[in-house]
Amino acid sequence: MPSNSTTSVTLGVDTHADIHVAAALDQLGRRLGTLAVPSTPQGYASLESWAASLGTIEQIGLEGTGCYGAGLSRWMRQRDHRVVEVNRPDRQARRRRGKSDAVDAEAAARAVQAGTATAIPKTGDGAVEMIRALRVARRSAMKARTQAVNQLKALIVTAPDTLRERLRGLHRTELIRTVTRWRPGAEPDTLNTVTKLAMRSIALRYLQLNDEITELDRHLHRLVTQAAAELMAVKGLGAETVAALLIAVGDNPERLRSESAFAHLCGVAPIPASSGKTSRHRLNRGGDRQANHALYMITVTRMAWEPRTRAYVARRTAEGKTKTEIICCLKRHIAREIYRLLVPRTPAQPPSCRDLATAV
Repeated sequence: MPSNSTTSVTLGVDTHADIHVAAALDQLGRRLGTLAVPSTPQGYASLESWAASLGTIEQIGLEGTGCYGAGLSRWMRQRDHRVVEVNRPDRQARRRRGKSDAVDAEAAARAVQAGTATAIPKTGDGAVEMIRALRVARRSAMKARTQAVNQLKALIVTAPDTLRERLRGLHRTELIRTVTRWRPGAEPDTLNTVTKLAMRSIALRYLQLNDEITELDRHLHRLVTQAAAELMAVKGLGAETVAALLIAVGDNPERLRSESAFAHLCGVAPIPASSGKTSRHRLNRGGDRQANHALYMITVTRMAWEPRTRAYVARRTAEGKTKTEIICCLKRHIAREIYRLLVPRTPAQPPSCRDLATAV
């Protein structure tokens, strides 16, 4: 076994909520040992000290850098260690080797050594992470508000005739206003009054959630504007759409090597789908689905009002393309345009491709 001074250590870590399990390999792929540490700063320090005692820490492969491993990933990057994001082992490998935390940690280390895992994780410590937190709260509030409306309408269906006739056919705004004005009394004891109490409770919850969403939207718009003023200035892009794209890229957009990498990240990059005499391409069905939906919304919006996009649609339709195929092409063009605004160019980067205005 090489001495510590000449040993390059590759760590692989299988992350969990309370415990992280690490495996260390040397530069020849030999396992140096495994260690389980708590998912706390003290545990992270113990892991670093243990790995340093085996040799020089060269790189660290982490599973779940956006979830259970987020804290360890930030801690290691702050100490200038190279951190690589690793996907969980595929099913075939697990059937062959079995499943345990130590086995998964070793597989993560070997994926980094082999070069099959190369992704740089998101830093998760800047404005984009704040935007992501707000969107999590907003999404749950939106879901709860929709649920409240559905419950209110369900109660109308089974309400006593006198209540049902008064509320049937009312628009949602008028329905909420009417129900919140009811005063069922301190001790309701009839079907009418108890139903009024239940409906009023749901209506008040709806108003509370509506105020909460409005407040979250205000903060979201402020943070998105600060983080991506150029994107917000583009006609047709709103705070919610831009937020989804920012979250897909993360706080360190330089981790994306090219605009084609961004297209793959959003699931709009064409990939070969040929077989036999058939030669064709299709869009990648992977990637960040929320970013993909954001690009879709931008596409259909521009198809409705943007002159050059409408001309492009007419030309491609005349060539025999279906609407779905045209949308796929436009999503790829728009991803190219968005990339130029999301990722700052550096002298080392090659020139970006044409933006949408030129492409269409």
